Amino acid sequence: MTSGLVTSSRVPTSTVLFVCMLVAAVLPVAVVGECTCDLEEEDNNKSEALKYKLGAFFSILVAGAVGVYLPIVGKSVPALSPEKNAFFVVKTFAAGVILATGCVHVLPDAFDKLTSPCLKGKVWEFPWGGFVFMVVAILTLMLDKLATSYYTQSQLAKSGAGPVNVDGEENGEHATHVVPVQTHATHDVPVHTHATHGHTHGSAMLSSVYGGPVSKELIRYRVIAQVLELGIVVHSVIIGLALGVSESPKTIKPLVAALSFHQFFEGMGLGGCITQAKLKCRAITIMALFFSLTTPVGIAIGIAITNVYKENSPVALIVEGMLNAAASGILIYMSLVDLLAADFENPRMLANMKLQMVAYASLLFGVGCMSLLAKWA
Repeated sequence: MTSGLVTSSRVPTSTVLFVCMLVAAVLPVAVVGECTCDLEEEDNNKSEALKYKLGAFFSILVAGAVGVYLPIVGKSVPALSPEKNAFFVVKTFAAGVILATGCVHVLPDAFDKLTSPCLKGKVWEFPWGGFVFMVVAILTLMLDKLATSYYTQSQLAKSGAGPVNVDGEENGEHATHVVPVQTHATHDVPVHTHATHGHTHGSAMLSSVYGGPVSKELIRYRVIAQVLELGIVVHSVIIGLALGVSESPKTIKPLVAALSFHQFFEGMGLGGCITQAKLKCRAITIMALFFSLTTPVGIAIGIAITNVYKENSPVALIVEGMLNAAASGILIYMSLVDLLAADFENPRMLANMKLQMVAYASLLFGVGCMSLLAKWA
């Protein structure tokens, strides 16, 4: 059984991720409708634009695949190993890219869509962009913590340790005792615990579905990787759709380079989380493929509906605006709370001032680079 976001033995990770990607891919089709506002005149050239779209499809696909797989295959490269300081520096840069994507690219676009003059009626005078962003950020927090609690208790139940309350006391008893833990060799190994002290010696009390012990930290990494992927899937399809429906070569050309850069470093951030999660090969492959394919799938959908898609139709504006606001809520929460805060609170980071300074510089560089791309994308 693979560990997933809200999965159990009956709902594998691959099924959840497939459903998420399918929903994100199908929703843009619903934005086909009649235009109620005049579109701005552009230098449209369908045949030339199609060439750039096809180039963008392969460029973004390759950039995303290389970015997400680099940290995964880089485990065998000493410099890119999660145990090395360089890994923190690269990951903070990628987290900065994800943060800037949410703050500078996705959220402002959500506000633009949901405050468009093409949306008539009193209801659209409400700041829906900020409201949806706030609600989804709170829901992400709830999902993040509930999933972590669920898997912690689930692993404890499988190990026969029983539930643990907030004080770390097992079954409400103030006692020091031995918990039998099943290992991959099918032998019971006694693990010494102090319930009254609110901690357990060793991570072995969390039995792993992968044949070894699962620590609470590892469970967190697995939840983080999949919640982050969810946010990325949503906004990647939308940006791919926007590129796919465009018929202006002048608009598409800068987007190719900008989105390739974006996908590469966003992929590195996700790949770093997947590496730390230590998932099975199957789960790693599925998550990496989904990330690599989402933007190209969006481009393909955009090309397919170019002739009937009206970007200023009310339905298009509402769907894109809501999805962008939701995606920004997930991305900003994940980048600040689960990526940056977690890394900067790491004992190795706290004990090394030089590493902290380099990581801060890397973060600011990532944020700066991605913010600069807002000029073109």
